Amino acid sequence: MGKLTKNQKLAAGKIEAGKAYSLKEASQLVKEITFTKFDASLDIDVRLGVDPRKANQMVRGVVSLPHGTGKVTRVLVLCTPDAEAAAKEAGADYVGLDEYIEKIKGGWTDVDVIITMPSIMGKIGALGRILGPRGLMPNPKSGTVTMDVAKAVREVKQGKIDFKVDKSGIVHTSIGKVSFTAEQISENAKEFISTLIKLKPAAAKGTYIKSIYLSSTMSAGIKIDPKSVEEI
Repeated sequence: MGKLTKNQKLAAGKIEAGKAYSLKEASQLVKEITFTKFDASLDIDVRLGVDPRKANQMVRGVVSLPHGTGKVTRVLVLCTPDAEAAAKEAGADYVGLDEYIEKIKGGWTDVDVIITMPSIMGKIGALGRILGPRGLMPNPKSGTVTMDVAKAVREVKQGKIDFKVDKSGIVHTSIGKVSFTAEQISENAKEFISTLIKLKPAAAKGTYIKSIYLSSTMSAGIKIDPKSVEEI
């Protein structure tokens, strides 16, 4: 194992082994242990007491973070001509239909979110093999298949994210940037965790929120006491 750098030693010295911090404490501490020269992303990992292999224990949803994600989200809207102006006005980066479908068929996927209308899904279905593995396939459950594309664009631009539990029972997502204040970080984290709690499957037994860890790009994970989320 390589030697720890000076910054890594400083960070390690700030985290107490085995301690579960309050969400408020962790939100401040993650800023103190991050030494990247860029504005690092903040990630949260929540282990749930569910079995994702069972359809009745799948956890998937969307949440609008109070302070956004801090990221520039590139949005493509595939819609009918009558909805193009509204989509552009709402802030969509790319708006159109057939020309973008052809670009995607050619391998172009340089966007973060694709929003479309129910009537267009028939045309997009053939793109599933390209968009699916990249997490770009529009889905009614995540609000990316809707008649009101302008509203969907505004929500995504303001910090709406979708998430899904993985095969290991963990939900992982980014909830901001290190440049956020500790209060903004904790409020975003609380909103995300509260949404997870509301989505608890009826079939899930025992402890639902098993563990929560907060980290930044290249930092160690900080363990959070799930009960502290209620204190913010």
